[in-house]
Order: sequence, then structure tokens, then C-alpha cells
Amino acid sequence: MRFLILSDLHANFEALTAVLTDAESKYDKVVCCGDLVGYNPDPAAIVDWCSGHCAHVVRGNHDKVVAGIDDLEWFNPIAQVSARWTMSQLSQEQLHYLRDIPRGPAVLEHFELFHGTPFDEDEYVLSEKVAGQSLSALQMPLAFFGHTHVQGGFFRQHRRLGIIKAVQLDESEYAIQLEPDLLYMINPGSVGQPRDGDPRAAYALYDSDARLVTLRRVEYPIATTYRKLKSAGLPDALGLRLFNGQ
Repeated sequence: MRFLILSDLHANFEALTAVLTDAESKYDKVVCCGDLVGYNPDPAAIVDWCSGHCAHVVRGNHDKVVAGIDDLEWFNPIAQVSARWTMSQLSQEQLHYLRDIPRGPAVLEHFELFHGTPFDEDEYVLSEKVAGQSLSALQMPLAFFGHTHVQGGFFRQHRRLGIIKAVQLDESEYAIQLEPDLLYMINPGSVGQPRDGDPRAAYALYDSDARLVTLRRVEYPIATTYRKLKSAGLPDALGLRLFNGQ
């Protein structure tokens, strides 16, 4: 089975469209590690697409805040503005969909999904310590996660912890051949708001028969997203960061 692995779409429809074009005919099912909404100007379009195309989704922190499951007080002021605006843009049916997205981990046939860590969907996996703790909690030898907006991940063989880096700026993909005696925890990167210094939309493909994960990056019309964001009255800082991948 071939999977398209998405995470942190954050209401960026231009980025999602570029990813889908780039990945066309390369996957059979779509799964998502959460954060469909927040920050960018197309929450309704993203929610509708995910509800119609994703075989499995786990909720992200922005999803549960916009759905009213969690409090806005944990967000910084700009994220609060974006969340309030997003709530006003979604129908009751779309909000209901967000409320019904299950918390991870979701243990599937070939891998598991979660947003932050297996313990806490709001925790960032950025350090080797947190990565090691998370790897110890895996129920499958392969997991995909999000939340950090940083493409890459970690692997472990016995007590040896290794780092999987993002696709390089002068490349479009990086393939990882999974070894049978290792544990892997891989972040496909953010579709809608990368924060690893590369403004290109990020995603991953996984071929379960070949045991091959391919991290990919694709350019999209950031200026279009920026103009839509400005027209919606969202904070300018949210648009400017897209150009730098920060």
C-alpha cells in the first residue's frame, strides 16, 4: 500500500494543491497527523478536502482549540487572532468534523500516527531526550508525527539514537529505506507553514511493500496565500513567515 503522509496543513490551500499535484499517482491512501486549521486563510476548503479524502486523521492542537475542545489561553496573541477568525469561517458541520477527529496515537496496520508525542499531542519532539522517550512508547516500528513543522525525525537501534534530516534546499526528495530491526519516528514536515528554513511545502510518501519512506518538498505560490491572508485581515506576520520557512 502506498500512503501520502500529511501534517500541519494550517489552512494553506495553495500549499496543499501543490503537494497533491506533486504526489499525483504516487499514493493510494492519505493520512494526516493533524492541524488542519490555524494561521492561514482557507480553513473551510482544507477541512472539506480532508473530510472527503483522508482515510485517517489525528487531531492537532489548533484543531481542538478551534473546535472548542481546548482553551485559547495557551496560544500566543497572533495564534489567538487566527483561531478566532478561523472559528468564524467554519460552518457547524465543519466544526463538528474537527471535534470528532480522534486524539492520537492512531495505531494502523502499517504504522501509527500522532501529532506531538505518544503521551501528549501538545508536546514538541525536537530534542533527543523527548525523541527517545517517544520511541520507547511506540506500538509499531514506524510512526509519523507532526506539530514541530520541522521535516525529518529519529530512529533507534537498541540504545543508538539517530537523526533523520529534512530534504536539502537544493533537492526535492530524500528516500529512507527502513531496516527491519530499527524503530522510526518520522515527521513529514508542514504542508502549510514550514519552520525549518525551507519555505517549500513538505510531505512524505510511504510504500509499505517496499518499506520505503520518501520525504519531499515542493514549491507553491506563497504570494497568493499571502494576498489572501492580507485580504482576510489576518496578522501580516503570518504571511511574511511563509516566505522564509520560519
